[in-house]
Amino acid sequence: MNEISSTKVVRNGHFFRTADSKRIQRYRCLHCKCSFSKATSDLFYRHRKRRKHHLLTGLLCSGVSQRRAAKLLNIDPKTVARKFHLLALKAQYSFRSKNLMHKKAERIEFDDLETFEHSKCKPLSVTLVVESKTRRILEVAVSSMPAKGLLAKKARQRYGLRKDQRAQGRRYVFSRLKDLVEERVKIKSDSNPHYRMEVEKFFPLALYTQVLGKRGSLGGQGELKKVRFDPLFSLNHTCAKFRADINRLIRKTWCTTKMQRGLYDHLILYADYHNRNLPSPHY
Repeated sequence: MNEISSTKVVRNGHFFRTADSKRIQRYRCLHCKCSFSKATSDLFYRHRKRRKHHLLTGLLCSGVSQRRAAKLLNIDPKTVARKFHLLALKAQYSFRSKNLMHKKAERIEFDDLETFEHSKCKPLSVTLVVESKTRRILEVAVSSMPAKGLLAKKARQRYGLRKDQRAQGRRYVFSRLKDLVEERVKIKSDSNPHYRMEVEKFFPLALYTQVLGKRGSLGGQGELKKVRFDPLFSLNHTCAKFRADINRLIRKTWCTTKMQRGLYDHLILYADYHNRNLPSPHY
């Protein structure tokens, strides 16, 4: 019998974790004589502010900046920054696993939401997919894109040519949707001419419908539409909630995204928070 197969682990008492007032089981390896506990492999190993995690998630998903959250919770901004990325990692696992356990979607809507990193000369595109009626978020991705309009020339002068990765972002999203939607899913989007070819490639049996875009409403920061009936209401309503609840996506804000990865982490954190707070029959 080799050394690995002969290894035995036995219980070795408990200890009281003051960070969240829990009793944690200890273990001891009879082979190497080392001891460990259930907390050793925990994502937040040795974190001392565990009681703040739930409050911090709620604040970051309610339009509060990281610095303001640090003030409200009376903790250091660096602590908030470190916990933010770990909370996003945990939320990503929860978001994807719960979507996989959910019933496959029969109707979905998707579109791209635009924001920027550091400067409006460096725009970003957020591809978002939601389930119709329930507004359950199925997938999200962030891609870089070149500046357009009046800022295009100034952006090229300051930062050079910027890669357009929106197509790669949509392909990434569609590839992950295959396990979340029915084979003959009904898909809706706006009239972007680049969408149809990609949808037909990933969902050849789907019923795909494109609708004309409408004028945006000021109350929804341009995401909700000034029409009596919006065929993409589930998507546009979710985008409007993104704008309202994620401080870096608000139209006029000081809290801009500094790195693309930070925006993705915030979107994933919010997506899991949003889905968990939908009415129970939907999630």
